[in-house]
Amino acid sequence: MRVFVTGASGWIGSAVVPELVGAGHEVTGLARSDASAAAVEARGATVVRGSVEDLDVLREAAVSADAVVHLAFRHDIAFIGRFAEAVASDVAAIEALGSGLPSGGAIAVAAGILGLAQDGVTPATERALPAPGGVGEARRPPNDAALALAEHGLRPSVVRLSPTVHGEGDGGFVSTLIDIARKRGVSGYPGDGSSRWTAVHVRDAARLFRLAIEVAPAGSVLHAVADEGISVRDIAEAIGRHLDVPVRSVPTEQVDEHFGFLGMFLGIDGPASNTLTRELTGWAPSEPGLLEDLDQRHYFAPGAGGKWG
Repeated sequence: MRVFVTGASGWIGSAVVPELVGAGHEVTGLARSDASAAAVEARGATVVRGSVEDLDVLREAAVSADAVVHLAFRHDIAFIGRFAEAVASDVAAIEALGSGLPSGGAIAVAAGILGLAQDGVTPATERALPAPGGVGEARRPPNDAALALAEHGLRPSVVRLSPTVHGEGDGGFVSTLIDIARKRGVSGYPGDGSSRWTAVHVRDAARLFRLAIEVAPAGSVLHAVADEGISVRDIAEAIGRHLDVPVRSVPTEQVDEHFGFLGMFLGIDGPASNTLTRELTGWAPSEPGLLEDLDQRHYFAPGAGGKWG
């Protein structure tokens, strides 16, 4: 297939592009800078210059594609208090991509898994909806926009990503936690540390995006989950062990000051399963889990660090 990828030079896109190329697909990637364009080309894709704000560029690129993998999200404004604007921009991008894609085309859209409704006992399934008033509900409009494309003869799917998509080169949440532990001399966790995060290796996530556009039925919601629920205390203990710093609870009233914006996510209990995803796509994660990945120590090498630390 001819596949157009937004976010092609980003952390997940850097694994998705070679995964698609290796499977024999003809890949075009969106790039807004010379550096991004060079990275996309180095991974075997053709470059389309522009950003997710360039709706005409998105529409025209989709016209020439059989499938789209939409990974880009405007984190640049989301993390400075303009989250609603970032969500609205994402909806507009998805609608532009869908309007260009030929009938029968597939589109896989990245989403987040934190904030699903939980019963406190069993992991959330792919059928779970975002909890009212939570972070998941805030990002629901792009998911709804994607799934609505099935009514226009397309084959959309939503891939809910774990809060940590880990691997060598990751600059996200786990790297940021490591940066915080280094700076403060203590590896902390909020409260009793019982809240749980799912995790997936970036190469496993890339395979799921490929399977989403190849075989997922229209309207599928998929879970990029390998570890169904690792407590934030276990993550903190692994970080503390490798940095040789104490591991301590951070009282609730100090969480925001200690962790910054990351504090709001650390307290969300979000175990989730991947059973339906496996059944629909045949996906079987095979890369190291998060704690095993931390034990490989690349997160602690000189120069490694989080984007938001």
